[in-house]
Amino acid sequence: MNIAALLSPERVRYGAHATSKKRSLELLSELLNEDATGPDTRSIFESLIGRERLGSTGLGRGVALPHARLPGLDAPVAAVLNLDTGVDFDAVDRQPVDLLFALLVPEESTDEHLRILATLAEMFSDTAFCEHLRASGTDRSLYEQVSQRLVDGAPA
Repeated sequence: MNIAALLSPERVRYGAHATSKKRSLELLSELLNEDATGPDTRSIFESLIGRERLGSTGLGRGVALPHARLPGLDAPVAAVLNLDTGVDFDAVDRQPVDLLFALLVPEESTDEHLRILATLAEMFSDTAFCEHLRASGTDRSLYEQVSQRLVDGAPA
């Protein structure tokens, strides 16, 4: 699976403002529903928040990978959000989160879901890459850096 194909420029925001984990998940839900062809924003939000209730998706070092399996979704979809200020995300290191990569997959996509998450967790464990993303400055630059990394795995 080409993970870069899950992302589009319309589903990336740099410097967004959120004051809480809940609000950041609401913003991601809006981005994930950008084309309005799949499940509605409310269903997406409820799926993401339901997954967070099972345990935080905050990886540490300011990064979170909110994800969920969603009935009615035809294909996986992703969104990226960089916050202007980190929010409490109950991350393992208790540090605020300002980089979020959200992933939705169809309900039956268990193996694919796990493979994508493993790839993303490895990618976002690269501290230098995350710092480049934080300094990207625009939605377009953030999109290009994440997409390029997903395509070739090279440093940003």
